[in-house]
Amino acid sequence: MRLAGAALNQTPLDWDNNLRNIQTAIEQAKAQGVELLCLPELCLTGYGCEDLFLSEWLPAAALLHLQTIRPWTQGICVVVGLPVRLLGRTYNTAAVLRDGEILGFAAKQFLANDGVHYEPRFFAPWPAGTTTTVEFAGESWALGDLVFEHRSVRFGFEICEDAWRPDDVRPACRLRGRVDLIVNPSASHFAMSKTDLRYKLVLNASRNFACTYLYANLLGNEAGRIIYDGEILVARNGHLLRRNQLLSFREVDMEWVDVDFSADLPLAETLVALPEPDEYKELNQAMSLGLFDYLRKAKSRGFVLSLSGGADSCFCAVGVAEMVRLGVAELGVAEFKRRSGAFEAAKMAVVQTGAGGQGRVKSEELGVKSYAEGSDESDVSTLNSQLLTLNSLVNHLLTCAYQGTVNSSDDTFHSAQELADSLGARFFDWTIDEEVEGYVAKIEGALGRQLTWQTDDLALQNIQARVRAPGIWLLANVQNCLLLTTSNRSEASVGYCTMDGDTAGSISPIAGVDKAFVKQWLRWAETELGYRALRHVNALQPTAELRPLADQQTDERDLMPYPLLNRIERLAFYDRLSPSQVLAQLDQEATGFDHEQLKAYVRRFYQLWSRNQWKRERYAPSFHLDDYNVDPRSWLRFPILSGGFQQELAAL
Repeated sequence: MRLAGAALNQTPLDWDNNLRNIQTAIEQAKAQGVELLCLPELCLTGYGCEDLFLSEWLPAAALLHLQTIRPWTQGICVVVGLPVRLLGRTYNTAAVLRDGEILGFAAKQFLANDGVHYEPRFFAPWPAGTTTTVEFAGESWALGDLVFEHRSVRFGFEICEDAWRPDDVRPACRLRGRVDLIVNPSASHFAMSKTDLRYKLVLNASRNFACTYLYANLLGNEAGRIIYDGEILVARNGHLLRRNQLLSFREVDMEWVDVDFSADLPLAETLVALPEPDEYKELNQAMSLGLFDYLRKAKSRGFVLSLSGGADSCFCAVGVAEMVRLGVAELGVAEFKRRSGAFEAAKMAVVQTGAGGQGRVKSEELGVKSYAEGSDESDVSTLNSQLLTLNSLVNHLLTCAYQGTVNSSDDTFHSAQELADSLGARFFDWTIDEEVEGYVAKIEGALGRQLTWQTDDLALQNIQARVRAPGIWLLANVQNCLLLTTSNRSEASVGYCTMDGDTAGSISPIAGVDKAFVKQWLRWAETELGYRALRHVNALQPTAELRPLADQQTDERDLMPYPLLNRIERLAFYDRLSPSQVLAQLDQEATGFDHEQLKAYVRRFYQLWSRNQWKRERYAPSFHLDDYNVDPRSWLRFPILSGGFQQELAAL
């Protein structure tokens, strides 16, 4: 039988988009002679409908729209994910359609309730071994724990989380010997290195349960925070038969393979390992796709960025450039522009030059480093033309502004200017000293005293960051663009940010990534992607530049070394250890710090963490990119008001 999985880039409640992608996938499958096609989990409604799954009308609307799909299934068997509501409970199901008929609905038995998932809030788990009926417009179909047959091949289901449970309880353990094929429609979120786990999961399942296993995942930034990699896997008896390239910019990514169910295939003795995951490349592809989908689904014209010349803002700027490069490489210029929706009813901006908009092309600083190496004259001409095109697209989609003060250094200005210049972004610079002085004078007049660095350090730092917000917001609003916030996870953990200042923005792409990884990624991007202008920021110590330059302020002096901060954070909230357990673990590790230093850093981390939960509640939406994050709306909940670990820290 020719089997296929199709990854779809869906959007919650966007019926037209979702149905169009489903129809496209079915048409592509038919054109390739596919006999059974698996589409992802909840692909009809979108996975991220949240509390709307609890309504009566949404599942009813999904069942109505399922009738639209029926005639498309003539000559093919298709699996479509949708919610079904029965007797006040919503079930996560996979409908099986063939030749215009609905054969039944397989229901998800185990619900994801950790990390970014809260499925038990929306869905009820289906009890194993039971069935019921669904009625609609005079027709009725079976729903529950079902086995289907298509052209003499018997198949059953695991739906996403079902497959992540132990082998002795998951649905596959009851399907062994009863089916030839297990089909798994999924909505499995992206995290760096997760594909390796998923690959082993599918291959092991096919071997342990002596079957063919077909897996199809959602694709893209579906609803704002979570990115799906669109992975398609087909395995048999522990042997990989098909795997696709992940994180495609396409709306539909289909893969098919022929499986001879009548032929014996010995169980694989060992699994063939995937190459070691390249997390820098994975994050780059995921963030690029996440930004692209956010841009087009928000119906925005582009991005605006307060480019300080520091690591985080430089990361975000390169992220937009990579979105353009990777998107154009896969889709082509015309399709990239059409899909983005950012170029309609407006002429594409040309690369600007001059003080207000640095945009000169430097081939050695944009794109892959091989562009300017080892090429003959005609190749160089072609590549320069491609770079001009990429620069012009970036110029249209990214506007940067450097907002300096007397505390800003020439180093960060040159870092920001040269990077924006090399990317082709529009670049502006202005100072905010006058506005800062105005606010300080007002408060000094109100209080009847002078504000000084000795008595009002944090307040004088914060006002600089806050004064930067109105101007950059105005620039974003005027251009109908999304304002990028540049905070990272390490800053979020300890509140090293100014609310309504550097946290102002529409979206925070890297708030799920720690600062140490940000610095490592930038060095990788300089050498491996050829962004030579990053040499400036890569030579700098991270600094907020909010105190007088003579103080030589750095982030790590204000806080602690970032690698240690990240280690404490992970032990505390990923491994869920107490403060004393964290300290004991650090004492055993080669941190380079003695016990008393570690104790001071552990205390400082927990104190800063506890008092800054209100800030984490107010961060702009961020992408989930690592195996955990500190966003209380997606991964880690913590009380805004608490005892702040006082007793636990005193016990240290």
